Amino acid sequence: MLELDEAPETGVAREVLEETGIHVEVDELTGVYKNTTRGIVALVFRCKPSGGTERTSNESTAVAWLTPEEVSERMAEVFAIRLLDALDGNGPHVRSHDGKRLIPVGSQVMPDVLVPGDA
Repeated sequence: MLELDEAPETGVAREVLEETGIHVEVDELTGVYKNTTRGIVALVFRCKPSGGTERTSNESTAVAWLTPEEVSERMAEVFAIRLLDALDGNGPHVRSHDGKRLIPVGSQVMPDVLVPGDA
């Protein structure tokens, strides 16, 4: 979570340090991910490690360096895609999910919207 007066890149570096013990240089935005059931939008940035010592915290249960194959095997789809998107170099990606599964582009039901002049 970003502090009110905090830039996204500063918040990313702070959160990574707090949760993993690793200092990072924030590179670029690689994706925007919306959890449609909770109304939460996550911005994901690619980062480069620049120091620190790996450790867990009260917000993390493990810290590990994984290959893309290991990410796909060990993580839920809605979290794994964030890391895989960050590695593919084709972002930023924009995706939605329901907390368990990705929602295919174009299949999300949108509410009716009244446009002025359409009455």
